[in-house]
Amino acid sequence: MQLNELASQLAVSRIDGDEETVFSGLQMDSRRVQPGDLFFCIRGLVDDGHLFAAKAAQQGAVALVVEHDVDVDIPKLIVKDSRYAMALIANHYYGYPSRNMKVIGITGTNGKTTTTYLLEKILSSQGHSTGLMSNIEVKIGDRTIPNNGTNTQESLNLQRIMAEMQAVETEFCIMEVTSQGLDLGRVKGTSFRTAIFTNLTQDHLDYHGSMESYKASKGLLFSGLGNAFSAAPEEQHYAVLNADDSASEDFVKLTAAQIITYGIKQNADVRAEAIEITSKGTRFRCTTFLGTVDLHTPLVGEFNVYNCLAAITAALLEGISLEAIKQSLESIAVVEGRMEVVDEGQDFLVLVDYAHTPDGLENALSTISQFVEGQIHCVFGCGGDRDRLKRPVMGKVAARYSDYLYVTSDNPRKEDPQSILLDIVPGLLEVDFPGERYQLIADRRAAIDLAIANAVPGDVVLIAGKGHETYQDINGIKHDFDDRLVAKEAIRGRSHD
Repeated sequence: MQLNELASQLAVSRIDGDEETVFSGLQMDSRRVQPGDLFFCIRGLVDDGHLFAAKAAQQGAVALVVEHDVDVDIPKLIVKDSRYAMALIANHYYGYPSRNMKVIGITGTNGKTTTTYLLEKILSSQGHSTGLMSNIEVKIGDRTIPNNGTNTQESLNLQRIMAEMQAVETEFCIMEVTSQGLDLGRVKGTSFRTAIFTNLTQDHLDYHGSMESYKASKGLLFSGLGNAFSAAPEEQHYAVLNADDSASEDFVKLTAAQIITYGIKQNADVRAEAIEITSKGTRFRCTTFLGTVDLHTPLVGEFNVYNCLAAITAALLEGISLEAIKQSLESIAVVEGRMEVVDEGQDFLVLVDYAHTPDGLENALSTISQFVEGQIHCVFGCGGDRDRLKRPVMGKVAARYSDYLYVTSDNPRKEDPQSILLDIVPGLLEVDFPGERYQLIADRRAAIDLAIANAVPGDVVLIAGKGHETYQDINGIKHDFDDRLVAKEAIRGRSHD
C-alpha cells in the first residue's frame, strides 16, 4: 500500500517526501518495527512516540505518521492527530473487518470478562463461529493467545486481530471495551452490532479524574453505535442496558440503537426473580420478552445473575432460544479467577476472585455472607500507581463483611507497598474494625498462608484482587505469582503441619 492512499483518507494531512512510498506493515512500537513498516508516532500517557522516530527508521521503517516534523530523513505523513489517524489507517489497511462480522462490545466497571465468556459460550454452543477479546485471552478460531491483562487493544492491534478473525470466517466478535480504551479512541472505526453496559462504580479515577468523566467515556460506546435505521436485520443495532444502574438513563440519550434492558430490581425487558444463592451456584427464574425459564448456574452471587442477564439479553437478540441459552449457562464452568474455588480437600472454602474495586469486593463478600457457616477471612489489597481514593473505601467494604482481614500487596508496581496498605487503614478505622482482627502484610504469599492457616471448618477464605493473573508487578518487574497456586501450596502445607 502506498502513502498517498492513506493521505486520501484524511481530509487534513500532507506528505513530506515520496508520496508513492510503499509500506508492508503497521507499527506503533519502535522495538517491534520490521523493514518496510509504517511507524505511527503516538503521544502516549508516558512517552511521546515522536522521540522514537529515529529508532524506528534505524529498524527499517520506510515512513512515519507524525503530528509535527521530526528530524528523520524518511517520508512523513503529517496529520492533526496521529492516534485518530492510526485508527482510521488501521481500519483501511486491514479492510474494515468489523463490517464483516457481528461485533458485540461490553463495557462497565465490573462483570465485563464474565459476560464476554458467558455470551461466547452461548453463541458457540449453537454452532456460531466466535472470536473473543477479554483481559484474560484473545480467541481467534481454534487458537487462544494469553492477553496478560490487556483489556481493549490499541486500534492497530485491534483491527489486525479482527482481520485474523475474519480470515477464519468468524461470525461474532465479543470484546471487553474499557473506559480508557474508549477515551483513547482505540475502537474508533469499529462497527459494533451491540453494546452492553454492566454497571458503573468507582474505579480508574486516577485516569478520568471524576465519575462524570468516567461515565462519559463509557458512553462513547453507545454514541458510536450509529444514527441510521435500517430494515435489514444485519444492519440493526442494540444497546443492552442494566436497568438497575442509573447511568443507563444517560446512555439511552446517547444512541439511536434499540434499547433493551435487563435487571433485578427495576422493571426490565429481561428480569431475574426468585434468586437462590448457595456456595454451589445460583438459581433464578428469568422472565424475558420471549418467555420465561428457570436457570441453575454454577456461578455464585447476585452480581453473576446480572452477568447472566446481560448475556441472555444479547443472545436473545441474535435469535438464540431460551432453552438453548439455559443449556449453555447451566453447563458453563466457572470463569477463570472469578469466584474460583481452590479445592485441595480442605474442610473450609477458598475462593479466588478478581474483585479489585469497592463494588467488586462488596459483590464477592456480600455473596459469601449469604452462605458462609463460619467466619470470613479476606485477603485483599490495592494496586500501586492507581486511584488512591478507592483504597480506604476498599478497606471499609472489606471490614463491613469480614471477620478477619489480611491487608496485603496487589500489584504495587513502582509504589511503596507499605504506603498502599496504610492508605487502606482509614477505611477500617472508620467502621471501628477491631485492631486485633486485621494485619498489614506486604508479602502477599505470607498473607495468603496466614489466612489459610487460621481458617477452621465452615470458614471461607476470599483472596481478592488478582483473580486469573499469573504475575505480581513489583517495581516494574512482573514476578510469577498465581493466587490459586499459592493457595493450593498453603493448603497442602497446612495438612503437613
